[in-house]
Amino acid sequence: MVSQLSFAGFAWKNLWRRRLRTALTLGGIAMAIGAFVSLVGFSRSFEHEWLRLYSSAGTDIAVSENSFLNTSLDESVGAKLRALPLVENAEPMIFNLMDLTPEVNALVFGWRAESYELDSLTLLSGRRFRDGQPEVMLGDALAGNLSKKTGDSLEIQGTNFSVVGIYHGGSALEADAVVMPLDELQQLSSLQGKVAAFHVRLKPAPSGESPEAYVKRAQAEIETALPGLHATPAAERAANNQLVGLAHAVAWGTSTIAMMVGILGIVNTMAMSVFERTREIGILRALGWKSWNILLLIQTEAGVLGLVGGLLGICVGWGALRLLSVLPQTASVVSASVSPLHLLEALGIAIFSGLVAGAVPAWRGAHLSPVEALRHD
Repeated sequence: MVSQLSFAGFAWKNLWRRRLRTALTLGGIAMAIGAFVSLVGFSRSFEHEWLRLYSSAGTDIAVSENSFLNTSLDESVGAKLRALPLVENAEPMIFNLMDLTPEVNALVFGWRAESYELDSLTLLSGRRFRDGQPEVMLGDALAGNLSKKTGDSLEIQGTNFSVVGIYHGGSALEADAVVMPLDELQQLSSLQGKVAAFHVRLKPAPSGESPEAYVKRAQAEIETALPGLHATPAAERAANNQLVGLAHAVAWGTSTIAMMVGILGIVNTMAMSVFERTREIGILRALGWKSWNILLLIQTEAGVLGLVGGLLGICVGWGALRLLSVLPQTASVVSASVSPLHLLEALGIAIFSGLVAGAVPAWRGAHLSPVEALRHD
């Protein structure tokens, strides 16, 4: 008799006969996983664009003080950096997030006119800016949003700047940004003589030394020569800066709250299921089912809810990323592509959440007394 009572049959029967409850539970877990896929995908896209900003320009190391957003580094440090044997170039920079119109804000980068970072930009029209002049270059995405072209003026914090060039950037962050002379941004921000960091391009690595080892050696030499400063490899700076860290924290925090709501939905569904099927569980025990059979049955149902909810959530999250990738406000930093690892991570979290949510109801169902269960109305 026991062999004729399959786990799949009982699991399907219970989930199907309570279709509304099952649908609501699936909706809750799908929204939670959708939030995870979209928000964490957004934050990882943001990190990737920071990395592209460095890699497209050929920056190997960023030299700064303690904070990514700190702008108290003296500009004179550049001469000491350029004197180091492994350093090919070291360019000062500042960046800030500024309001350009009541509806549009953008990153504003301050570079020197001869900075190697400008070489990674493809001019679509106009020319490069000149140091000491109220001139700016606009990324093509930002120029489109502002309806600006070469020769127009742009007001930034009460100062008028001439748009002298429109460029296509190596990263989405640059495509939606303003680039202006370093000294002009220093004056605009009241930071004369101060910079946020120096972007360092190293000389070619000697044969036989791996790029990673070469960067580590250069990092150590820079920090030895300039005590108190931090030399951070570009990939590490892209992953660990405060802006990316904040994006990751918000994404994981919001996703965790959504997952807790989804888990509570599964707990409620499985607890009600055990209560309503108390007599059925007693019959199964009388027919020879062991406690672990009941435990496995209820956990199977919870795992199926997590699995199906996870698959639905992946579709919801991917759809949200697709939407964000075409909205003008977020298109520059969001990609609709999702890595297989991220999807597996989301599915694993969904199944694990289902099993965790079903653990207590499953334990209670497995430990019901067969006699008392059969007497239940």
